[in-house]
Amino acid sequence: MRDLQIHDAALQEAVHAYCDALHFARGAVLEDLCHPRFLMQWVGEDVMAVDKAAFVARVGGRAAQPGDLAYEILAADVDHDMAQVKLNVTVGSRVYTDQLGFLRSGAKWALVTKLFRVASGPALEV
Repeated sequence: MRDLQIHDAALQEAVHAYCDALHFARGAVLEDLCHPRFLMQWVGEDVMAVDKAAFVARVGGRAAQPGDLAYEILAADVDHDMAQVKLNVTVGSRVYTDQLGFLRSGAKWALVTKLFRVASGPALEV
């Protein structure tokens, strides 16, 4: 599900690729999408962080989720060569709220930052 359409088609495609990669455990897609200096942080009882290699391995090392891909873009702010996208994405029994930071390089958008929390579902195992 996508409620908000992003007017930059390449950014819309990058967001869809990100959600698809999470749902179907496509580490290679994230390897290509994430900037070399990518950093993921999540909010729980503490703030935890992982780099690109750990993120790609974490997603690529799990099984694909059954069923259809489900996500909702809540907000998008594009300013020249940078963008912030807020979305809810369902992965298994959890719904995550993600704040994604992108940087444009030519015609392509690279994911640089991800800050997220579990919006609903079981707590995240660290």
